[in-house]
Amino acid sequence: MQISQVPASRDRFLDVVRAGAILAVIAQHWTMPVLSYSDGHLATGNALATPGWWVVTWLSQVMPLVFFAGGAANLISFRRAGSTRQWLAGRIKRLVAPVLPLMAVWLIVPDFLRGLGVPPQPLQVAGAIAAQLLWFLAVYLLVVLLTPLMVTAHRRWGLKVPLVMAVAGVLVDVARFNDFGYVGYANAVFVWVAVHQLGFHYVEGRLGSLTRRAALTLSAAGFGVTALMVAFGPYPAGMIGMPGAPVSNMSPPTVLLAFLAVGQIGLLLAFRPQLNALAARPGVGDALGWLGARFMSVYLWHMPALVVVTGVTVYGLGYETPAPGTVFWLVMAPAWFAVCGLVLLGLLRLFAHFEVQRGTGELTAKTPQLVVAGLLASGGLLGLAAHGFAPLSDGIAHGPVPWVVLATAGFLLAGKQIPVTVLSTRSLGRAVAVSERALLKR
Repeated sequence: MQISQVPASRDRFLDVVRAGAILAVIAQHWTMPVLSYSDGHLATGNALATPGWWVVTWLSQVMPLVFFAGGAANLISFRRAGSTRQWLAGRIKRLVAPVLPLMAVWLIVPDFLRGLGVPPQPLQVAGAIAAQLLWFLAVYLLVVLLTPLMVTAHRRWGLKVPLVMAVAGVLVDVARFNDFGYVGYANAVFVWVAVHQLGFHYVEGRLGSLTRRAALTLSAAGFGVTALMVAFGPYPAGMIGMPGAPVSNMSPPTVLLAFLAVGQIGLLLAFRPQLNALAARPGVGDALGWLGARFMSVYLWHMPALVVVTGVTVYGLGYETPAPGTVFWLVMAPAWFAVCGLVLLGLLRLFAHFEVQRGTGELTAKTPQLVVAGLLASGGLLGLAAHGFAPLSDGIAHGPVPWVVLATAGFLLAGKQIPVTVLSTRSLGRAVAVSERALLKR
């Protein structure tokens, strides 16, 4: 396989895909809730459950694009890294660091809200919403740990790798829909690794050089297969979990999302020149850089921003979301977005520096230690996503504390970076000591 050269600068197309994906995630999550409060109960509906609105999720479900762009970025950075150890350490620390303030805040918030008299049910909803998005980080950490192996597989077997993953995803779905439900969670690896692998083929393969016609053909094939599987298979039409639906395409993911990814990737590649031109406009590049440096922080804190706005307006002021699609709903949506956006910007001013700051120097953790660290962090985050943040007064053993400890242990086990100057001093000291001992022996 011919390996392309490392690009001299950032790939603007990937920057646009990543930025567009996170903005789409925020838009979907801030648009979906249909909220009202009465007698200690917070009612939470889903606007996308409105008949016919499922079609929106074929474009708004952008997690496939996140894994695709992540795969491309991971391969580029892996090729530039001095070693696998250095790359793993940098990735693990960068991914887990932004979660630390989120966990610290939400260890305190539930008991604080309880002290203000917030009833148990809204409290439970808030804690669940704040933690549920951690599933992505838990899975992405596993994908990162697999990346060195998958790079080797990619260079040896090429497109056979995502194809085998897709076949495995189909087999998992067959088992899942035949009364082996828990087997479906294996697709959290098979599906997302397959999509992640497509990012490799953008950097070192034909995906990065498709003509517009070929990209549109690929897109039509991806969306076409998705449509056929929905029409004739056991898959729901919505690409996200819908209230009351017997099956979710997202939790756990079905192989349908891999074919949806092909459709979405092909569509974006067809307009790659236009997206590159957009990124080159004055101000747009700066905005992309600002957002890219805070990608995880924006992702982690946009739901707590929604919790704050909901708490003030719905719980505190008695506001009710208008019926989705009505004129009043369309009028209120921009105001809702604006308020949520202001709260998110405030949260980012407080907590985004945990992600923006990067360590420099020599790493102290070895590769096996880094793998264990990644597994611990992934397990802790997955536990938080599944159980949410509950008040510590309900009992430490059965609350979020064990999962927070596990995730924090993974971060700490990933080691620290010793500045090069310190290492040089230590090395010089050891060299002097060795020289002195050699002179004494003489």
